Amino acid sequence: MNSFNGFTSSETFTQVPDSLIRLMNEIEDIAELKVTLFAIWRIEHIEGNFRALCETDFEAESLGLSMEEIQRGLGKCVERGTLLKAEQEADVFYFLNSPRGRLAAEAFSKGQWRDVAKTYALNKSNLFKLYEENIGALTPLLSEMLMEAEKNYPSEWFEEAIEIAVSRNIRNWKYVEAILARWKENGKDERKDRTDSIKDAKRYTDSEFSEFLKRD
Repeated sequence: MNSFNGFTSSETFTQVPDSLIRLMNEIEDIAELKVTLFAIWRIEHIEGNFRALCETDFEAESLGLSMEEIQRGLGKCVERGTLLKAEQEADVFYFLNSPRGRLAAEAFSKGQWRDVAKTYALNKSNLFKLYEENIGALTPLLSEMLMEAEKNYPSEWFEEAIEIAVSRNIRNWKYVEAILARWKENGKDERKDRTDSIKDAKRYTDSEFSEFLKRD
C-alpha cells in the first residue's frame, strides 16, 4: 500500500448525498462503487446545463478499471438506480438519479438536448482530461485558466509539460504553465525525445521556478 500524504487546504471537496453512505453497505462490487463515486465527482464539476457522462468519460487512470469493469460497474449502477442511462439514436449518456438528473435524462431521451450532447462529446478538452487524471479536480476558476492556456500554447505541449510536473511530484497548474511559458519564450526543441525531457525535469526546479514548487 502506498503512503498517502493527506488532504490539502487548497484542493476542492465534492459533496455526496447522505443516502450514498447507506448504499455503501449494499454495494459489493468495487467497480460499481468506483463508477458511482467517479460519476458524482465528475458531474459535480461539469459546468453548464448538460451534466452527464458518456462511457469513455470513465476511462480515467485514477479509477484503475478496465473497459469491461467500467461497463459492468455502469450496468450495476443503472440496475441499482444510482445512475440513469438515456439514449437518443446512437448517443448514450449517464445522468445522476437526482431531481435535476431525472429531468435532464428525460429531456435528452426526447431529443431536446441532442445537439448539446453531441457538442459536449466532440469538444471535450483533452487538457481537461489530462488535468483531472494527473493533477486533480477542476474548479470553475481552473477551467477558465485551462481554456485560456489552450489558446496560448500548442495542444501537443500539454501532455509533456504535465508529465514533467508529475515526474517531479509537483502537481500544480502554475508549475505546468511556467514550463509552457518557458517553452514559448525560449523555444522548444521538438526533436528531443520526451523521455530525455522527463529525465532532465530537474532543470525546471531552478530559481526561476522556485515560486511554483509548493505542493498543493
